[in-house]
Amino acid sequence: MKFVFTREQENFRQEVKDFVAAEMAAGSFTVDSAGLVARESREFSLKMAERGWIGLTWPRQYFGQGRSYVEKMIMNEELMKYQAPIGYHFLADRQIGPSLINFGTEWQQSFFLSRIVKAEKEAQFCLLFSEPDAGSDLGAVSTAAVEDGDVYVINGQKIWTSEAHMADYGWMLAKTDFDKSVRKHLACSEFIVDMKSPGITIRPIINSAGAHSFNEVFFDDVRIEKKYLVGKKNEGFRQIMAQMDYERAGMERLLQNYSIFDLLKKHVQKMSDEGENGEFYAWVKDQMAQLEIEYAIGRLLCYKNAWIIDQGKKPTTQAALTKAFCTQLEQRLNNVATQILGPISQIRTGTEWSPFPVDLAACYLWGPSYTMQGGSTEILKNIIAQRGLGLPRG
Repeated sequence: MKFVFTREQENFRQEVKDFVAAEMAAGSFTVDSAGLVARESREFSLKMAERGWIGLTWPRQYFGQGRSYVEKMIMNEELMKYQAPIGYHFLADRQIGPSLINFGTEWQQSFFLSRIVKAEKEAQFCLLFSEPDAGSDLGAVSTAAVEDGDVYVINGQKIWTSEAHMADYGWMLAKTDFDKSVRKHLACSEFIVDMKSPGITIRPIINSAGAHSFNEVFFDDVRIEKKYLVGKKNEGFRQIMAQMDYERAGMERLLQNYSIFDLLKKHVQKMSDEGENGEFYAWVKDQMAQLEIEYAIGRLLCYKNAWIIDQGKKPTTQAALTKAFCTQLEQRLNNVATQILGPISQIRTGTEWSPFPVDLAACYLWGPSYTMQGGSTEILKNIIAQRGLGLPRG
């Protein structure tokens, strides 16, 4: 892996920077720090679509630009530093598109991919994976999809579904083989579900930061045509494992709280300018140096993941390592920030006493979710140990 960017890549980075700066100057969005991909704006996504920045890495025959994953990482780095409102297309671009390219039918590819890259209406997706008894162990899903003539009838429950209340379609894993002698990982299939289908009920889950991002989704005799089965029946778990490499190791795992990091560095610099000294300031400098080092490592891990994909290889172990490292760093960042600022760190934005223009208190409250969404740290460590290091199961 080269540790420098080409001139073309640096030019592309500058192009994205200029775009972000112009949009911020025009008031399209303000700097924020919150969830994984905090905000959405279809208008903003349309501007990216006009530049060919949605489906950037997809092959041209699938409506993409055929560019490298390193270039996509560059683009996402510059967008995510300031929480640009890319939520409308982000999930479909990151995960749904590559999955359809690899496993979808010709009709699915034509119908959905063309709409995603154009940020058309009714092209927003959510992931219907986790269940009350199937989180990190996705093979344990119990939501059932039973064949009935030309349709599947779906019954069950999903939980922790981000943005289900806003999505047009859901990408779902459901059980399709009910023979108890069949291994659970060979009994699931993937489907695309119209979230407006009769029988779907969506209930909000308010998180500890007071935000509505997660949802419970209930399926009661929901009927979907068989053309919405993705890939082969009963091979859904294998397909999802291929998709996880795209989900786990993007810049979103490192930059959720970049604005907190940037503001914290400025705060510590102010402490220096004001002549702060003593044991506390020595500790502060040590903590900031450690964060800076770990941030640089996390950034390199993200780019290495993209580089591996560009080499035509599967980055399963690298992706698990990257997510485990970056999300734990994000949690430490918020912990260090609250310790440096002290009690005022818990004052929410909107008052004159708030320490930062972005909500550090909310970021701290979001923190526990970082190491769970997309695979818990414990599961990721098992992947690293078994697939990366070849260690036996305990």
